[in-house]
Amino acid sequence: MARRTDKIAVAGAGRMGRGIAISFAWAGYPVTLVDSEERQPEDFAQLAADTRDELASEATSLADAGVISPAQADDVAGRIDVVSRADAGAALTAADFVFEAVAEVVDIKRDTYAWLGSETGDTTILASTTSTMLSDTLAGFVADPGHFTNAHWLNPAYLMPLVEISPAAHTRDDVVDALRELLEHIGKVPVVCRASPGYIVSRIQALVLNEAARLVEEGVASAADVDRAMRTGFGTRYAIFGPLEFVDWGGGDILYFASNYLGEMIDSTRFAPPDVVRRNMDEGRNGMREGVGFYDWRERDLDAYRAERLAEFAGLLGHLDLLPRSAESPHGD
Repeated sequence: MARRTDKIAVAGAGRMGRGIAISFAWAGYPVTLVDSEERQPEDFAQLAADTRDELASEATSLADAGVISPAQADDVAGRIDVVSRADAGAALTAADFVFEAVAEVVDIKRDTYAWLGSETGDTTILASTTSTMLSDTLAGFVADPGHFTNAHWLNPAYLMPLVEISPAAHTRDDVVDALRELLEHIGKVPVVCRASPGYIVSRIQALVLNEAARLVEEGVASAADVDRAMRTGFGTRYAIFGPLEFVDWGGGDILYFASNYLGEMIDSTRFAPPDVVRRNMDEGRNGMREGVGFYDWRERDLDAYRAERLAEFAGLLGHLDLLPRSAESPHGD
């Protein structure tokens, strides 16, 4: 069971490392933020001072946004201890969880894991925060692969709720469970995915961002209008509906035919539907109207479900001041 007495260390004092440290400090955990590079004492002193200033500034930004009080901001920054690599031995040995947040360079990762392996305890859970490398690759650099996994945080780490846990082949189930419980304890929303390039979000995001750039490149729309369309159309919808949930809502056959049309008109490589969409359609698994699709809807009260989702959607649109104007609205015609 996750406890606030769990000892947390973060190796790497860059943007991601600081964000993770703030996430745990915000939840009440003391955190040791370790400079992963070997430096002369005077160089570390300057880095530590700059890092503490940046941590205080980021905590203050939360207070300025009304998320926490100024006193809480001071508490958050005060729970983070910035230490040098040379002085990190005791904290790393005692740590229950160590999050590696160093540069996305294989040689740096390898050297970092060799150092951490010599400092951490036998039961320490070690989690990389890589956004690009496979956990199976990194596990090859770790002395005990059973206690290693990836935990991909999204920036800014202290605000984004999602953390993608990607176990390596030899990661123990209880390690994944313990990490998931810890993350949930600080208010994060962990998901588990197989080691695969891009994991979930980065893989989908790359397609979306590249297609947005192509729209501008092809003169279909301005950058401002593409962004406005995504914020008010795509972003709001998928803040409430997962993409596969939405496929089931509208019907997998609609996606199939729309994808084939776009493939014929634009690029079949980019838009061809995957086999699973075609198989679902052939087998009559198009979603809610047939009772099964990516989800099994047969035991669900669909009227209640639809009402709940639409209420959530309307609530979000209302919060963003994007609801259609009613006849009674002071802004209506």
